[in-house]
Amino acid sequence: MAMDVVDYEIFGSEMQYVEVELDPGEAAIGEAGVMMYMQEGITMDTIFGDGSQQGGFFGKLMGAGKRLLTGEGLFTTVFQNSGAGKQRVAFAAPYPGKIVPMDLSQLGGTIICQKDSFLCAAKGVALGIAFQKKLGVGLFGGEGFIMQKLDGDGMAFVHAGGTLMERTLAPGETLRVDTGCVVAFQPTVDFDIQFVGKIKSAIFGGEGLFFATLRGPGKVWLQSLPLSRLANRIILSAPAAGGRSADQGSLLGAGVLGGLIGGGNDD
Repeated sequence: MAMDVVDYEIFGSEMQYVEVELDPGEAAIGEAGVMMYMQEGITMDTIFGDGSQQGGFFGKLMGAGKRLLTGEGLFTTVFQNSGAGKQRVAFAAPYPGKIVPMDLSQLGGTIICQKDSFLCAAKGVALGIAFQKKLGVGLFGGEGFIMQKLDGDGMAFVHAGGTLMERTLAPGETLRVDTGCVVAFQPTVDFDIQFVGKIKSAIFGGEGLFFATLRGPGKVWLQSLPLSRLANRIILSAPAAGGRSADQGSLLGAGVLGGLIGGGNDD
C-alpha cells in the first residue's frame, strides 16, 4: 500500500527533535517513548504489529514477531490527524546526536539499520528484520544476527549519536569502522567483520578485537558517539557504579573529605 506523504522539520543542534506535519487522515508511527508533543487534532493509538498496514491477523502477527526479534515491543504507537486541518506531532532524539531523514523512495525502498536507531516514520513504512548471513558478523558485529530493516516508499527518521557521517561508497570501496559506529546502510553494501590483525593491538589498543568492514556500492551512515560508548563512559565515571569521579582522592573529593564526614573509614 502507498505510504502517507508527510512534511517535516528538524529542530535543534545537539539534542534534536523532528516535527512532522500531517494532513487530515494522515498518520505517523513512532517508537515507544519518543513522542515530544502533539497538537490537539492528533489522536494517539496503539496497534498490534509494526504499523505497516498489513491486512489480516496473520500479517499483524508477523509484524509483531519481527519487532520482538529486533528487541522491540509487540505494539507500535500511531499518531493520526483526526482534525479538519493540518496538525503536527514531534518526536525527540533519546540522546545527543543527529536525526537523519531518509526518503526510502530515493534510497531504493530499503534501509538496514541498528535495532535501536529507528525513531519514527510515515505510516505504511514496514519495520522488518535483516538477518546477518555471515557467522562472523552475527557473533562479533556488535548487533548480533538481527538488524532492523525499513521497507517502503515514505519518509523514515533514524537517530545517530554524536556527529553524523554520510558517505556513498563506490563499487569495491571499503571502510573499516568500529562496530558500534554503524548506523545504517543500503542493502547493496556488503557488511562483514575483520580481525584487527595484531594481538597486542587487540588487547591493549582499546578498540576491541574486530572492525566492521563496509564495501560498496551504496550509501552508509556512521555515528561518532554510539550509545554503548556513552553509557560505558558514564558508568566508569560514576562512583555509585564502581567508577571514579574526577575529584576522587583529592582533599575536597569524596575519597577523603567525604569519607571523613560520612564515617566511611573502616579503621
